[in-house]
This record gives sequence, structure tokens and C-alpha cells, in this order.
Amino acid sequence: MRKTSTTINPALSRVISETGHTDLIVVTDAGLPIPPASERIDLAYRPGAPAFFDVLDTVLAEMVVEGATASAEIATHSPEVLAQLRERLPGIEIELVPHVDFKKLTRGARAFVRSGEFTPYANVILHAGVAY
Repeated sequence: MRKTSTTINPALSRVISETGHTDLIVVTDAGLPIPPASERIDLAYRPGAPAFFDVLDTVLAEMVVEGATASAEIATHSPEVLAQLRERLPGIEIELVPHVDFKKLTRGARAFVRSGEFTPYANVILHAGVAY
């Protein structure tokens, strides 16, 4: 068993450990389409659980992030989610792109971490940085 109190999910821990500079990790709500050939770490177990920010906070506790991308629609449909993203990613630019383009960008992701979130547009692409 791990000694740290962060990620104990084996697949999530492995993906974060294997992530390199500029790799993309997508933390998603329950509805974002995930390409069939992509790695999916599905943590959802019922509507709303685990919450998007519980999953995001777990990923952020272990991953170096140098940038982020979210759907532009988040600003009008879920402004509280955008505000929380900005709070959790201080000093990191969050690029907002149309949702259609967001879904296209996810095709290049290393992995998707799916929450049970039912809030519209509660998705973010994390751009991996380096610790040195």
C-alpha cells in the first residue's frame, strides 16, 4: 500500500507517473465523449460522484501542470466551475475554446479521467509540465 495520502487508484497513479512534458490529461464530467481507443480511467460510480473537483484536486496534487484548456461555453453555462478552475490553477493560463474544438483537442490526450459530475462543461485538459 502507498505511504502517501494522494492517489491510491492504481490506473490513475500509473498514468500520472508515466505522463511526460506536454502530455495531455483530460479530467471530465460524466458526459464528455471519450474516443474508444483512448485510455479511460473511469472513477464515476453514480450521478454526481465522485465530483469533478474531487477528481481534479487529486490529479493536481500529483501532476505538474503548465497549461489548461476548457470549453468557452463554461463561462456562460457554468461560470462557478470556471471560477473554481481559475482558483485551483493560479498563474496558469486557461485557454477557452469552442466546445467542438475542445472535443477535437481531446483526441490527442494521453488519458481521460472520468468523474461522475453532471454539471455542464465541467471538463478540463491539463497540459503536463516538468518539475525542474
